[in-house]
Amino acid sequence: MSVKGHRFHPSILREYDIRGTVGRTLTTSDALALGRTLGTISVAAGGRVAVVGYDGRHSSPMLEEELCRGLASCGLFVLRIGLCPTPMVYFAARVLNASVGVMVTGSHNPPEYNGFKMVLNNKPFYGDNITRLGEQAVRGVWVSGTGGVVDVEASDAYVARMLNDYTSKKGLRVAWDPGNGSAGNVLIKMLRRMPGDHTVINEKVDGSFPAHHPDPTVEKNLEQLRDIVLSENCDLGIAFDGDADRIGVIDGKGRVIWGDQLLAILARDVLATTPGAPIIADVKASQVLFDEIARLGGKPEMSPTGHSIIKSRMAKISSPLAGEMSGHIFMADKYYGYDDALYVAVRLVDYLVRSGETIADIRDSLPEMINTPEIRIEVPDEEKFDIVEQVKTRVKSAELDVNDIDGVRVNEGGGWWLLRASNTQNCLVVRCEATDQDVLETLKSRVCEELEKAGVENVDLENSVGH
Repeated sequence: MSVKGHRFHPSILREYDIRGTVGRTLTTSDALALGRTLGTISVAAGGRVAVVGYDGRHSSPMLEEELCRGLASCGLFVLRIGLCPTPMVYFAARVLNASVGVMVTGSHNPPEYNGFKMVLNNKPFYGDNITRLGEQAVRGVWVSGTGGVVDVEASDAYVARMLNDYTSKKGLRVAWDPGNGSAGNVLIKMLRRMPGDHTVINEKVDGSFPAHHPDPTVEKNLEQLRDIVLSENCDLGIAFDGDADRIGVIDGKGRVIWGDQLLAILARDVLATTPGAPIIADVKASQVLFDEIARLGGKPEMSPTGHSIIKSRMAKISSPLAGEMSGHIFMADKYYGYDDALYVAVRLVDYLVRSGETIADIRDSLPEMINTPEIRIEVPDEEKFDIVEQVKTRVKSAELDVNDIDGVRVNEGGGWWLLRASNTQNCLVVRCEATDQDVLETLKSRVCEELEKAGVENVDLENSVGH
C-alpha cells in the first residue's frame, strides 16, 4: 500500500463526471491518480476486472494509457477496448461483469477538453462518489497489486447486440452524422448489416471536429445533416455527439425532432408492449410529452436533470424508457437502461418501419406549443444556487403551482417557466412554454422580474423561441 496523495484541480470534479482543459486543469497525472483511486475503491469491494475505452480526441490516448496503468497497479485486470463510443464501454462492462468501466471522453465539449465517465459495478459513479474520490486521492492511500492490461475487441459483439433488436426486414432512407466523433467506425460497421439506404457524413474520427461542434442539440450543428436529408430525399437524419451517448434527429421535412418529441415517439413503441409503465423525462421537457405519455397509458414522471440521476431512478422504479432534452435517451426495454444513442437510433428506425408512419407525420400529430430554447444566463458559480433559492422561496410563498425537484418549474397563465442552476456550468438555465406567443412573452417577463428581485439585472430573454 502506498501513501502519496494527489490533488485534482477542484474545477474538474463535476456532478456527473471528471472534465477539464487538457494541459491546464487536466493532466496525465490526473489520469494515473484516477486509475489508482478508482482501482483502490473497486478492489476494496472485491473487484477484479476493469474496462477502459477512449474517444477520438488527440489527448485521449495518453490519458487512457496512464488511467490503465493506475488501474492495473491496484491489481485489476484491465480490458482495453480502444477507440469507441461511450455506450460501448457500458456494454462491455455489463456483459463482461467488470467491476469498473471508464470512458476517456470530452463528450460534446470543444477539442481542448477531455475527461472521464465512470461506472462502478454497472451503476453510475457520480455526485458524492466523485467528491469522495477526490478526497481519497488527496490522502493517497492506494492499494498495490499485480494486475495486467490486455487489448480486447468488443465492437463486433456490441453491433450484433444492437441489431438483435432490429426486427424489420426492410429499412429506410437515412442520413447519418457522427460529427467526426468516436462513433464513426462502429456506425459504419453497424450500417453494413442494417437494412436501408444509408448516407454517412463526417464519419472519419477527428478530435479537432473539422465539420462542426459535436453537439447535436444545437440546431446550427445539424445544418449539414439537414441539407443532406433534403437533397437526398431521406426519411430522416440522425446525429450523435462526440461520444455517442446523445442523439439528434432531423425529420424528412428538415425539422429538428427535439429530445422530448423523440421520447414521445419512442413511448408509442415501448408502451404498446409494456402498458402502464412509468416513463421519465427531465424537468425541462414539454408538457406535451407528459400528456402524451399519459394518453398512451403510461405513467409520466418528471425528474431532475442529469443522466446519472435518471439512470438511477429508472433502475429503482423499473422504468423501460427515459430521456432528457439534452438528447440522452435511456432504454431498458429489451436493453440495459443506459444512454446509448446508436441503440436508440436502431430502435427508432425499426419502429418507423414497423409502424408505416413517417417521423414527420408523427411529429405533426403532437400538439404544437411555443417555447424558448434552453437559455443560459451566466452568473458567478458561488451565487447560482442561492439565486434559485431566493426565487423558489418567493413563488412558493405566493402559493403558485410550483414543482421544485430541480430548481423551480412554475405553472401559470396557461404555460410554465423553469429556472434552475446548471450542475456543470456557472450559469442559470431558463425555459418557458406556452400555447401562444402572448402568453410566452408574459412568462418571459415573469422570469426577468423574479431574477431582478434576486439581483440578476439586464436579463434578455427576447427573440428566443424554440421548438
